[in-house]
Amino acid sequence: MISRLISAGARAALVLLLVLTPSLILPGQGKDVADALLVVAAFLSILTFIEYATEFPSLVEFRDAPPFNRLRFLTLFMTVLLLSVVARAEFDPTLMVRVVRAVGLVVGYAMDFPYSPVRLVVLVLPESSEPGHVIMVRSMAGLAYLTSLVMLAVFVIVIRLQNWPENNGPFNLWVNLPTFDPTSGGDIVDHLNRDARLNIIAGFVLPFVLPGIARLGANQLEPGALLSPQAMVWTLTLWAFLPASLFMRGIALGRIADTIAEERKAEEARRTRLIGVRHA
Repeated sequence: MISRLISAGARAALVLLLVLTPSLILPGQGKDVADALLVVAAFLSILTFIEYATEFPSLVEFRDAPPFNRLRFLTLFMTVLLLSVVARAEFDPTLMVRVVRAVGLVVGYAMDFPYSPVRLVVLVLPESSEPGHVIMVRSMAGLAYLTSLVMLAVFVIVIRLQNWPENNGPFNLWVNLPTFDPTSGGDIVDHLNRDARLNIIAGFVLPFVLPGIARLGANQLEPGALLSPQAMVWTLTLWAFLPASLFMRGIALGRIADTIAEERKAEEARRTRLIGVRHA
């Protein structure tokens, strides 16, 4: 119980740090914004503590199936950190900040080709945007998208090398997928495979669809509402992270479906052998 509480407290502290990272790196935020972010950070950290401190699950998926959530959190944190550093270049162009921004410039230009997700993000910007702002957005979008692609590659490699999810012992479907109803949608293997395909399709499509949705939403906001550094950090982070997270979830559900199917085949083979022995 004590180890569970310590682990939950550590996770809550990391979530708090994640939410406050842009505020700690970027200057010039108002008191109202700072107070709102502190409330959001406290709420998410308390929610994380409650989820991991209790024995029974509620919302968080794959909480007992590492390294799924660890990779997702690391990717989210690295994306927020890198984008915050790039945005800080306008206020504090130190050597480290300029190095990160230079890397972002290279990645952004390399990924800014026709019909690419980065090009679509750049096209969302108003025509009156300053060239420096366009360059910064391109750099941040390129870094965010590259980080998400690296996360997917690392996850695929890790689950194959570690034989996930079997490396953690028997996979508890209720604990790790609390919102999944195995009794609906027919056979559980077919249900998991169907959900896996839907998540992968959504993960592939969203980077192309979200910029258009953001453009429509921006028309309903005050001009410049999304031009603040912190708003850009969180917008581009979610634009890159959510599709990659869905893609990752689809891969995981497919692996779980394959594991259940293999266990069924092994059980069927064992029963066949037992029947053969009895008849002999």
